[in-house]
Amino acid sequence: MALGLSVDRSSPVPLYFQLAQQLEAAIERGTLTPGSLLGNEIELAARLGLSRPTVRQAIQSLVDKGLLVRRRGVGTQVVHSQVKRPLELSSLYDDLEAAGQRPATKVLVNTVVPASAEVAAALGVAEDSEVHRIERLRLAHGEPMAYLINHLPSGLLELDTGQLEATGLYRLMRSAGITLHSARQSIGARAATFDEAERLGEEEGAPLLTMQRATFDDTGRAVEFGTHTYRPSRYSFEFQLLVRS
Repeated sequence: MALGLSVDRSSPVPLYFQLAQQLEAAIERGTLTPGSLLGNEIELAARLGLSRPTVRQAIQSLVDKGLLVRRRGVGTQVVHSQVKRPLELSSLYDDLEAAGQRPATKVLVNTVVPASAEVAAALGVAEDSEVHRIERLRLAHGEPMAYLINHLPSGLLELDTGQLEATGLYRLMRSAGITLHSARQSIGARAATFDEAERLGEEEGAPLLTMQRATFDDTGRAVEFGTHTYRPSRYSFEFQLLVRS
């Protein structure tokens, strides 16, 4: 495929990084689509006049980012572009669809539990009162992306496992007549526990992005409290900052 790759030997930017940036841009704009093969390292090196170690380093940097994967007997293959999620009141399911990904969901837990002190405070209910708890694994292109734990006030809406696997939680809430108005959210990072690593296909202790969000309807009532973990190789948060005069 014609990617128009080139390197500038007079630039202070390392050659491997120049190549990696161009390949990443081709993945982001869809010129290199998920599943397509990158080609032979030897041919790519010869075409660009680069050494094989330089090409290998560029490819490995994208493998480390989760954009490429080396498959025995197949070659180097494009996996997907990273999902860049805007910081606005939207669901991961909707954001994946908007990014051209193929979202899928596995519901691991769908039950009623006593509210912990943290959940009770977030939802504005009494501690140990009944709340609905759902745990889901969100996938894109068949690969784990996020582990989602959500608590909702008991009786807010019916939470059918089949529906939760077919669409996003916010869509179900809107369909039930709930108007989502605002949210309070915090973002962080920490090392993956053994269970989280196993679910997300990472190594134990690998860095994970975290998010906690309490969502409110148009009457100011808390309708959902989420605690989510994400694979940073597949996912990032995107900010827009405005200068205050």
